[in-house]
Amino acid sequence: MQRKPFFTLPIFSKYFVILAGICLFFLSNTSLAQMKWSERMADIMLDVHKDSITYKEEGKRARWDYEQAIILKAIERVWYRTGDAKYYRFILNNMDSYVNDKGEIKTYKYDNFNSDNITGGRSLVMLYRESGKEKFKLAADLLRKQISEQPRTKEGGFWHKQIYPNQMWLDGLYMVEPFYAEYSAAFNQPQNFDDIANQFIWMERNARDPKTGLLYHGYDESREQKWADKTTGRSPNFWGRSIGWYIMALADVLDTFPKEHPKRNELIGIYQRLVAAIVKFQDPKEGCWYQVVDKLNGKGNYLEASGSSMMVYGLAKGVRMGYIDKSYSLNAKKGYDGILRNFISTESNGINHLEKVVLVSGLGGNPYRDGSYEYYLKEPIRRDDLKGMAPFIMASVEMEIADDLAVGKGKKVGLDNYFNHEMRTTREGITEPYHYTWYDGKDSGFSLLGSIFENYGAELKTVSTAPRANTLKGLDVYIIVDPDTKKETPNPNFVDAQDIAAIENWVKAGGNLVLMANDSANVELPHFNKLAARFGIQFTGKSINMVKNNVYEQGKVTIPADHSIFKDVSKVFVKELSVLSVKAPAKAVVTEGNDNIMAVAKVGKGTVFAIGDPWIYNEYLNGKRLPMEFENFKAAKNLAVWLLKKDSIKK
Repeated sequence: MQRKPFFTLPIFSKYFVILAGICLFFLSNTSLAQMKWSERMADIMLDVHKDSITYKEEGKRARWDYEQAIILKAIERVWYRTGDAKYYRFILNNMDSYVNDKGEIKTYKYDNFNSDNITGGRSLVMLYRESGKEKFKLAADLLRKQISEQPRTKEGGFWHKQIYPNQMWLDGLYMVEPFYAEYSAAFNQPQNFDDIANQFIWMERNARDPKTGLLYHGYDESREQKWADKTTGRSPNFWGRSIGWYIMALADVLDTFPKEHPKRNELIGIYQRLVAAIVKFQDPKEGCWYQVVDKLNGKGNYLEASGSSMMVYGLAKGVRMGYIDKSYSLNAKKGYDGILRNFISTESNGINHLEKVVLVSGLGGNPYRDGSYEYYLKEPIRRDDLKGMAPFIMASVEMEIADDLAVGKGKKVGLDNYFNHEMRTTREGITEPYHYTWYDGKDSGFSLLGSIFENYGAELKTVSTAPRANTLKGLDVYIIVDPDTKKETPNPNFVDAQDIAAIENWVKAGGNLVLMANDSANVELPHFNKLAARFGIQFTGKSINMVKNNVYEQGKVTIPADHSIFKDVSKVFVKELSVLSVKAPAKAVVTEGNDNIMAVAKVGKGTVFAIGDPWIYNEYLNGKRLPMEFENFKAAKNLAVWLLKKDSIKK
């Protein structure tokens, strides 16, 4: 039977308008075939749903649930990958439609204690950071409150839902733990990470099959369910997507799980055991995974898209983050190639679809789902289901990153936090460093630049002490941005003679130095210029591009065609910058009229790049304010590649 796509609307005229819009979208984007898969599928989502997800399937309006949550998370990853704020606005419009000013969530029912409803909290935490809207914090607090009161097994594991007493399902780990971890990190609740780790530990202990190493879909502590083994409490089969939920949950939780926590290595051990198990059941020819994972030759079993995408995501991200052996990248590639070959269809007008996504699979309920092999095979399959599209987009992002990792493999990029050491107190009363730091995720930070470097395979370092031979040792790139004045920091660290000597020696030995100042009213120039002078560069007191009232054209800097650094960039935004004065060995590489904007100096075996503004911090990379015609995000990627491709310093 031919199934209808998930976006079919109950009124034919609406359906026709949407399809017509899709056709126009594809016809107006002649380069679509050259777009990366993550962007292609994310753009399809945005075009089908316009500004927010209203309908998910025929006759059913969207509601607060995990399906919407995961597609928004996937779209968020594309935003961070591209810097295109249309993705951010889509997420914001969705959440604005659900959350009122009091932090109440439309269609959410707290008393259901349904773990599926917690997943959307991840977007709330992100939006609170990005928008500052208090309502998103209040809504996230509500979901955090549900976690604190969620029914638990005697051991301490969260029930999947209140209607499923005493049961832990693999699905639930993704629904709860990534949000729980991100909330705990954002709002300074480190005590929660022990509980988060235990959920994974208990789930593995109770659901792992000692023979295959795979995890059964569910576990009933009471052994009362008909599907539960009377001895172990386990369900009878290995459902692909449930295992996928679990491995994605591990991959994402580890992003914010404290590196010093005693149970972090235990989580990584679980990750490694599960990966070793799932690759044994990867179809040897097609590279994908089956609906029932271990039954490769089972009658009626089929390769399934959502579980396969989740496995690829877990493999590729695990390799990138160093949780699992790099040899698993071959399994990830084989799986991704199989997904493209088996599940992607293309209509004559260029529209792509994701095929063979199982609609749902569960345990118990009414009508009763017994977890049998036959049960998993009779659940319907749907095209373009959000539960498949989201992990496919996320897997695509990871595979696209994997293609770039060789650029900066083995390189280390240090960011100064000694000369620039501003502190702030958050609304939650936490004192933290901010302003041009790797870990400041707000507009004031360099978190997006850090992600760019990491996505090219480089390792990030924070240089929080005075630069000396031992602190600079091992760095390939060292970035100093906007040294503090006394009005910014009570006791600033000014650049002194020892600092200059150490940095100059490091550059001559092959280091790549980036100097970013600011307009003269907002940076400590006299001492910083003593360092810059060693390389033939001076940040002058002349400031240009004084942008008023967001007239962005006043900040325009034109990049010449076929530029040696910014090869595919034509225009960037640099606001209130200090003009450079250069002499040998420095040379201006970007000018605007008679003013030098960017300069490069070759000194010994190393290189110095200088500009009079911090122009590639989050505010000018995330696209939320800056029009997309300004290509700061692309320029930041170009600069990162240029720096990372320089000869490595002798370690």
